This record gives sequence, C-alpha cells and structure tokens, in this order.
Amino acid sequence: MLTFPVPLLGFAAYSGTGKTTLLTRLIPLLKARGLRCAAIKHSHHDFDIDVPGKDSHRMREAGAEQVVLASPHRTFWVGEGDGHTEPGLAELVDRLDLARLDLVLVEGFRDVAIPKIEVHRPSRNKPLISASDGNVIALACDAPPRVDVPIPVLPLNEPAAIAAFIVDWLDSRTA
Repeated sequence: MLTFPVPLLGFAAYSGTGKTTLLTRLIPLLKARGLRCAAIKHSHHDFDIDVPGKDSHRMREAGAEQVVLASPHRTFWVGEGDGHTEPGLAELVDRLDLARLDLVLVEGFRDVAIPKIEVHRPSRNKPLISASDGNVIALACDAPPRVDVPIPVLPLNEPAAIAAFIVDWLDSRTA
C-alpha cells in the first residue's frame, strides 16, 4: 500500500454511481469537524479549467507547459499533458501543500493501493470492487448489498454517518 505524509482516502466506484455527489456532501461535514481536506479527481476525459480569452488560457495556448494563476482568493496550477500519459497519484499528491492538510480525498485511481471507500448501488448490477480489492475499508450503499461483505457497510444517503466513519478511521490511524 502506498504511504504519504498525509492520509489518502480513495472513493472507488463505477462511473455514474455518485462519487462526486458524495464527496461534495462529505467535504463540508469533514471541514465542520476541523479537518483540512484536499481533493484529487481522476478523469478519463479532456477538460479545460481556465477561460478562453483570459491570460492564463492564452499563455497555455501559446505553448506554456505549466501555468500558475495566483490571487489572494485562490491559486491554480495547470500542466499540459501529452494526451496519452496520465500523471500518477503520487505525482499529484506531491503538488499539494501537505503542511496545510489533514486528509486527501481521492476520486478515481481505482487501481492504486490506498485505503478506499467503495460507492455501490446494487440496482446498477455492477460487481463489487471490494471483492477483488483488499484496500477497500468500507462499502457505502444505497441499499443492502446482495452478498455478505467482511467490511463495514455505510448508508450512502447519510453522509454524516460516512463522515463519522472517516473521522474514526483517521483517529484509529494515530492511536
């Protein structure tokens, strides 16, 4: 299992299961408990985060391999890829200011050996990722799973319960 100076917790599921929705509900709850979280999201698609016509976009379009835009409100970094090679999770974590974080939430990167919560909807008839991934520490479901699982089952539609599980998991790592 990969280890980092700050705990990483992945959220693994098949596309369209609700990973992002869950994370957007969990982050404020974790923040309210005093945790400073970062989020890393993997995408299989091309995307653009800066606005065409703005200076950062114009610099990137002109050929800059990396662009950093900074203000008192936020900073963003964008790096150009070759269209084929994906950055690894460790490379992305290295770009974070770990001194300002308590937890990194990772969406995607399903095959990376980090602790994960699997998001599962039995009605979608997809196999359980946890059946073949020993790094899954809990299963968040919107209905009881169709098979017995040897890990905690969390109520997907109760993010406060999942946040409590995460806090307990973090506390158990430092105990």
